[in-house]
Formats: sequence, C-alpha cells, structure tokens
Amino acid sequence: MPQVGVQFPCSQPDAGTYRLLELPPDLCKLVESSLDTYTPLNLTIKGSTDDDAVLCTAEKTYNIRSVVLSNSVLVIAPVGSEDAGEAGDSNVSIQESLHEILELVPAVPKLHRLTGLLRGLEWDDGNEVEVEEDHDQRRRRYTYAQAQSELQASEHELARAIKDKHILILNNLLRPISPTYLHTILELLLAQLVSLSQPHHAASVPELTSALEQDHEVRREVSMQVMRWFGEVVEGGGGLWRMDVGAVVRQVGLGILRHHKEEPIVEDIFIKKWQDAVGDTFSSSVSLDLLSGNYLTALSGRLTYFPLSELPTDPAARFTDLFITRARWRAEDVTPFLIDIAVDAKDREKLLLKYARAVTDNEGVWYTARTR
Repeated sequence: MPQVGVQFPCSQPDAGTYRLLELPPDLCKLVESSLDTYTPLNLTIKGSTDDDAVLCTAEKTYNIRSVVLSNSVLVIAPVGSEDAGEAGDSNVSIQESLHEILELVPAVPKLHRLTGLLRGLEWDDGNEVEVEEDHDQRRRRYTYAQAQSELQASEHELARAIKDKHILILNNLLRPISPTYLHTILELLLAQLVSLSQPHHAASVPELTSALEQDHEVRREVSMQVMRWFGEVVEGGGGLWRMDVGAVVRQVGLGILRHHKEEPIVEDIFIKKWQDAVGDTFSSSVSLDLLSGNYLTALSGRLTYFPLSELPTDPAARFTDLFITRARWRAEDVTPFLIDIAVDAKDREKLLLKYARAVTDNEGVWYTARTR
C-alpha cells in the first residue's frame, strides 16, 4: 500500500486561509451541470460589513451560516520529494486545521431596503422630470447597477421585485411609479382596448402606446413597461400585447381598496366599484381572492386595506404587528401575510411554531401570540 508522510508545521498555520463550503443538493447539481456542459456559473457573495453574508446564484439566495465540527478537518498539500518516485511514497504538509464548515440555507431575498432607497424618486403624473445629479442628496439617483451590487438577492429575484413593486427603469435609473398614476394608466389601457376595438389577448402595442402618449401624455417607454408588468409583449407585426387579465383586474382592485385604509368599505359596494372600473368585459374576473394579503374582513362584512408590503420584514416584528392588529388568526387568514418572509410552506410552519401558539375551540384552530 502506498504510504504518505505527514509534515506538521513548526508553528500554527495562519487561521482564516481556507473555508469549507457545503453545497445543498440543488446547488451541487447546478455546479456539476456547469462542469459537464462547460458553461460559466456565477456565484456571488453579497453583503456589507453590517450584513450577514449571503450567496447568490442567478436564481436563488442562500444564507451562509457557520456550523462547528466535533472533529477537526485538516487541509493538506503535497510536498515534493526526491525519493517519492521509486517507492511510490509521497509527503504532504498540513496547511490548516478547520473546526467549522459553512452551510448554505435557502433564504428569502433581502430586498426590503429597496423601498427606502427609492423613496422620493416616484414617477407620477405631472412629476415626470428626469432626476438630476444632486450633490447634497446622495440618494437622488439610484441605478439598476447599484441595486445589483448592493442588494442581497439573485438577478432573477431582483428583476422579479422590480416588476412586482412596479419600478420603472428609465435611462438605467430606478423610478417607482406612484400607485395612483399606475391605476390611471391601467384604466386608460382598458378604455383604449374598447375604443380601438383591440382584443385584450392580441392588442396592437403601437396603437395603444400612441393613443396614451398623444391623448394622455403618458410616455411610450412608461406604458411599454407597464404592459410588460401586466402581460406579455410579443414581438412581430409592430408588437402585440397579451394582457394578463388577473394581474390587471387585481391591480385595479388594489387601486380602489387603497383609499379604505382608515375607513372600511362594505364588501358588496367595493365589488360593484371594482366591476365598474374594469368594465363589462372583465367584470366576471373580479374576485376577492385576487387581493389576498392586502385586506382584512370585519364581522360586519366591511373591508379594510391592510397591505402585506407595509408590514415589517423581520419575522418577530411581523408577528408583533399581526397580533396587535388581531388577537387571533385562522391559519388561512394569516398565511397570506407570511409569504414574503418564508421560503416555503415548511419554513412558514416553523415561523408559526416559533412566534405563535395554536389554540383549538369549537370554531377550529386559531393562532395567538406566543409571548405578550
């Protein structure tokens, strides 16, 4: 059997030279596939000095956490030897002794800072001037490249957040569109579909954008991005818009419900306003299920605007706010308000076990605050 000679260093090797990273199965397959197909794979570690580091692939974000090992792991390197060739022996030198590994755990992308970074940069009707460089206000300009570099999220997750949060990209600058102006543009698009006799599943992009620009002074690049948020723009023939009916109807409903944060509205009256806003063609698509995670229902049948987007992103603070709002929650009622802080259903159950207590009565299972 071949023999290996181990050389122990005279002094303790410098700590911090090596780290062992344990890959979860999905990431391991991604690395193996990249090696097999000779395709590049970008893995990026993100985080400022005050952040816990995360590792991002093109699609996902992983928390990096240290796990202490019960046994040390030695990192060794070969050492040249004149006699190694004949006897088949070899010598190795210990480079470092490791007592921990780094573990990767799927995580929710940390995009909560985006809203604060873009505050004051809203794009609104009558306030559509380009943001100029202001040396006295460092955050007057925020680019897509800055978001890629600073925010702890994968490329796919960042792009998804920009779409979901309705953030325009104009000259590489990020400009969140105001909810009121977005509501106006969607209502104009619905009206133009009717006036131009355009089918919602194959509407002419040039005709819609021209009508909005000429008649309502909505910039073409703005209306184009709004149409991509709420449907698919198919190239060819000048471009056709395939409208996502559910997404448009949902956003119009939110635009109406947003005015009832302090003053609740009777459900039947709200539904009627919503149906009138989307028109006869899409009134059958109106459903409160589309607004899940954005409202509370009282026993009187009144609805109150209660958006998930305005709740804290820290789980402990999130549950505190939820239980201040309501002393107890049904599982089906609280679940929509946890989707952005839990990776999956299993992670959501862990949060409920940690921060809430399940109580069963004649009406079923309720969740109450674990600590008061």
